[in-house]
Amino acid sequence: MKILVAVKRVVDAKIKVRPLPDHSGVDTKIAKMAMNPFDEIAVEEAVELREAGKADEVVAVTVGPLKAVDTLRVAMAIGADRSIHVKTDDALEPLAVAKVLKVLVEREQPGLVLLGKQAIDDDANQTGQMLSALCDMPLGTFASDIGFEDGRWIVTRETDGGTQTVSLASPAVVTADLRLAEPRYVTLPSMAKARKKPVETIELASLGLDTASRIRVLSVDEPPARKAGVMVASVDELVEKLKNEAHVL
Repeated sequence: MKILVAVKRVVDAKIKVRPLPDHSGVDTKIAKMAMNPFDEIAVEEAVELREAGKADEVVAVTVGPLKAVDTLRVAMAIGADRSIHVKTDDALEPLAVAKVLKVLVEREQPGLVLLGKQAIDDDANQTGQMLSALCDMPLGTFASDIGFEDGRWIVTRETDGGTQTVSLASPAVVTADLRLAEPRYVTLPSMAKARKKPVETIELASLGLDTASRIRVLSVDEPPARKAGVMVASVDELVEKLKNEAHVL
């Protein structure tokens, strides 16, 4: 069985992002970039499933510019066997990415497609759901545990009220939540080995897909600064401020 894992290159989660001077987007020219944290969890889980004998091959895929290959190298350093880079300099929306992944799913025929539940740059939480619909494949979102029994994927999902376990026919689409796996530390020797693994490059234009933007960004701004907190001397003073200043009572 083959597992296809989608990964995205984003600004490092530890870096403070800033808008461009014209407020048309986020300044990424000098920002440190990294793999989307939820995608890193998905890669780790895919590798662990292969190590447990539930899969034979892990294939990482990304859609993005030339530098996105660095993200694929990290995925292969974690343990992915090979990778596919769909090259484009355009910033694609979730539906466009889902269309690209659909083409790769049809070509690779994986038993499982793993994605992070969302990317930390747009927080859309849409690509996995859209891919499931386009491919007409069962979907398990916000997974905290994945098993494989009698030809079906057993997925424990994080929900607002606790957890839910669902049984999905294979092939299926699953999105990774925070507690699904703990990504292993990527060492220099593993990165050196990753450079010897194959990376296939596909030009986005060659796929003949409609990836036109359907969202218009009006402005990107930093959130307003929060006011400093104040100490109150009594409950009565707190209630007074909540009523007359905060207007929440």
